[in-house]
Amino acid sequence: MSAFQRPPGDPPQTPTWASSAPHTQGDPRGGGEVASIGVGMLGYAFMGKAHANAYKTLAYMTWPPPLTPELVAIAGRNETAVAEAARRYGFAKYVTDWRELVSDPGVTLFDNSGPNDLHAEPTIAAAEAGKHVICEKPLGRDAAESYETWQRVEAAGVKHMCAFNYRFVPAVRLARQMIESGDLGEIRHFRASYLQDWGATTEEVWRFEKAAAGSGALGDLAAHVVDLARYLVGEIDTVSGVAATFQPGREVDDAVEAAVVFEGGAVGTIEATRFATGRKNALRWEINGSKGSIAFDLERLNELQVHLEATTPGPAAQGFRTVLVTEADHPFWEFWWPPGHIIGWEHTFVHEIHHLLAAIRDDSDVAPYGATLRDGYRAAEVCDAILRSSESGARETVGYRG
Repeated sequence: MSAFQRPPGDPPQTPTWASSAPHTQGDPRGGGEVASIGVGMLGYAFMGKAHANAYKTLAYMTWPPPLTPELVAIAGRNETAVAEAARRYGFAKYVTDWRELVSDPGVTLFDNSGPNDLHAEPTIAAAEAGKHVICEKPLGRDAAESYETWQRVEAAGVKHMCAFNYRFVPAVRLARQMIESGDLGEIRHFRASYLQDWGATTEEVWRFEKAAAGSGALGDLAAHVVDLARYLVGEIDTVSGVAATFQPGREVDDAVEAAVVFEGGAVGTIEATRFATGRKNALRWEINGSKGSIAFDLERLNELQVHLEATTPGPAAQGFRTVLVTEADHPFWEFWWPPGHIIGWEHTFVHEIHHLLAAIRDDSDVAPYGATLRDGYRAAEVCDAILRSSESGARETVGYRG
């Protein structure tokens, strides 16, 4: 059956309760117990807020949750700020050294929402201490750091996720199902852009420092596009890229452009910038196949644009039609509202963390629908290849080490 006609949601999972969680909570409906899992979070700003909101929301909206998050502790270097974050988000305590999260026996899941230069060491340390990990993207400041992080965490034998949350937009999951079912036929084109406009600021922030960020728009924005390209179309084989820095004295790129060739033969374009005047958070992509096309715009998060070629004699279908991805059998919709009652950006993190908690509970795989640290590493290899191409002026082959 066509995924477009009736896309299956995530199938319900049968609990195994094989968790190292500290205790269980009774289900007031008399349906048994829900194990809890202790969460320790590094970082309390933008992503810390998004993740904390997801833990609290999924605990009651995805009832019963795979595991009930217990917000044990939050870490940050600014004591005043992290103390206020603990109070605001509902963590039981705060610490100013992330190592205390790693050594805390009450923490089973380490959530790394810190800046890029704190992605590798804390994530590795937590995994090697036996804790499951979720780390924000980019996984590392370059492919080498990302590779070491993935390899060491994988060797630790814990569940791991790289937080590419756009995989968990219902419309994006529906797109994946349509491609998997063959609705679009042979995939020929992928084109995508991620545009923001705040790059002209003169404020000193860590995102403009190479030692802290690794790269600019490349790791911050283009990494999301690269992951979606891999998730929807497949591995990227070669890239021809250009990186530009517009702000004098800035250490990282402000914009990147790349033409890519996929291993399966499709071609595509990737664009990311912090200098698209008037664009606040404009992520858009389109995929063209031999039997149809789909397109997505993050500013219309609940919609997927669909064109399918006619399969019966007569005039071919003309143009795209808008599919509102809010039906009861659409991806993730078992958690939310009646058809037509839309959800928002913040709910992608609910879906993402729910997926990870289910994998921990059931000892199931995070991949292929969730991004693992291997996915974070592979995205970093593509980003590094774009920079090499910009420097060399030649097409570069993406060299994957695993």
